[in-house]
Amino acid sequence: MAFYHSLLPGRFRRNDVVIPVVQLQGMIMSGGTPFRPALNLTSVSPLLNKAFADKRTPAVAISVNSPGGSAVQSRLIFRRIRDLAAEKEKKVFVFVEDLAASGGYMIALAGDEIIADPSSIVGSIGVISTGFGFPDLLKKIGVQRRVYAAGKNKATLDPFQVEKKADVDHLKSLQLEVHQVFIDLVKERRGDRLAEDEDLFTGMFWSGIRGKELGLVDGLGDMRSFLKDRFGDKTKLRLITMPRGPFGRRVAGAGTGEFPSRLAAAAASGLVEAAEERALWGRYGL
Repeated sequence: MAFYHSLLPGRFRRNDVVIPVVQLQGMIMSGGTPFRPALNLTSVSPLLNKAFADKRTPAVAISVNSPGGSAVQSRLIFRRIRDLAAEKEKKVFVFVEDLAASGGYMIALAGDEIIADPSSIVGSIGVISTGFGFPDLLKKIGVQRRVYAAGKNKATLDPFQVEKKADVDHLKSLQLEVHQVFIDLVKERRGDRLAEDEDLFTGMFWSGIRGKELGLVDGLGDMRSFLKDRFGDKTKLRLITMPRGPFGRRVAGAGTGEFPSRLAAAAASGLVEAAEERALWGRYGL
């Protein structure tokens, strides 16, 4: 019987546990371009659907390496992972590589267990908005800013006008609401595993080692070692990639590409987004 079993294709053998692996890496934002792909619900859904569709596997592994970004897209990805886990009745193990901060950590909360490298960075449970102001520059170069709007608040936080306290106060009130959503999600998912620490929800970030002490992660280690220890030495990892189109090309989650006339604009936009992403990674020393 063992001889005939060895002749079966690998997908029909039951001895080995195969764990699908989904890699989520980069800045989280809606849209994205061919030059700067982004993490968002549209781009990751095909990968998640494919990973959870395997009826034979008891779990799905997700590696996260992200400095954060859009709070909305972070929560949507989190929700899709949890919905699929409940629907397919599978455990989810999240592995933090270099960084799972802000929205990256929100995604990591989708794991039933979170495992981080000791030297990784986790946390940054907060909300931030950034921008520039140019009113003095316009005066210096002799340019007059003209704004015509119906609605007294339509020009709120215009970077070419002098900042108004009322505008800043309104933005901060919005940030507090989004921050509370994040805090509630952390408490819901981590529960009594969280340590009592006054800095936990201040936006501070920590190493994987300190993150474990604070209850932000469950263990320290790497994906392969952890999964082999949990499911046995014969456990195999299967990287999930984007499906291929009719001509063998990878099908992007947000579409099949850009029209040639839009490539130049996409490239320019990609440069700006690259600078923003570089600054975001740099905040964590990476």
